[in-house]
Amino acid sequence: MTAVRPAAVVRAPRPALRPFISIVWVSDRHGAADGDASDRERMLGSGATHLVFRLSDHPVRLYDDLTERTGTSVGHAVVGGARATFYLRDTPRRVRTVGAVLLPGSAALLFGAPADELAGRHTPLLDLWGRSAVEEARERLLEAADPERQLELFEALLAARLPALRGLHPAVAHALARFPSTGDVGAVVDETGYSHRRFIALFRGAVGLPPKLYCRILRFQQALRLLATRPPPPLADVALAAGYSDQPHLNREFRELAGVSPSEYLAAAPASLLHVPLPTRSISSKTRSAGGCMIGSERRIP
Repeated sequence: MTAVRPAAVVRAPRPALRPFISIVWVSDRHGAADGDASDRERMLGSGATHLVFRLSDHPVRLYDDLTERTGTSVGHAVVGGARATFYLRDTPRRVRTVGAVLLPGSAALLFGAPADELAGRHTPLLDLWGRSAVEEARERLLEAADPERQLELFEALLAARLPALRGLHPAVAHALARFPSTGDVGAVVDETGYSHRRFIALFRGAVGLPPKLYCRILRFQQALRLLATRPPPPLADVALAAGYSDQPHLNREFRELAGVSPSEYLAAAPASLLHVPLPTRSISSKTRSAGGCMIGSERRIP
């Protein structure tokens, strides 16, 4: 199918924001639809907290499942909490969006709420900043038509709301540095010297997810990166290289976290790892997607 592809500027934030923000971006989605392209997509969980301003008449709209027609609006400025499983959202044919991906520990500083309270859900920013602050911020972004200027204004808005630099808790910082190379949560917790209960509370408050689930996301994203190579390796090789016990284990994890099989993911030909386009026929299907998403809260997984 010929899907609508967004043009995007993605870069590191200004130096003063780098302790809090991993990337900032602005994207333009435009183009005519064809007969196979749907008006929504499957968004895979990244394990991070996101902030998005949609600079168009179309608010962000989410869907409980593939059969829902109208969806639920969550506004033009939204905080997407850290999550592991996918959700369904709209993809307007013409829309500009400005956003940021937060680093662990930043949600409480920027929104006044710990990451675990925001996790697994989409929260309208006006519930956190207040309506007047959000409307003023969006108006300023709309006044700047140039994408780079919008990013500069967006960074200024974030910088104005962040307090003086506060470091991440040392135990959480240690775990975040270790988890990409080991999935042994117990061993890493022992290295911190904290009890498991205390460590999990610290980690969830900063990251939004428990450490075992966070490590599952890291492993899953490694599988996605391997599948993005051309040509993609055999699935059995992907499973072993990403740290799964075997291909059936990889298949189960895909169904749990993405709602599709690895083969279905490849067939969708996503433009980026986490944005999976849906064909129109999926929308009209009467079969509920495996592991359907929830707008209010994320489905619990081990």
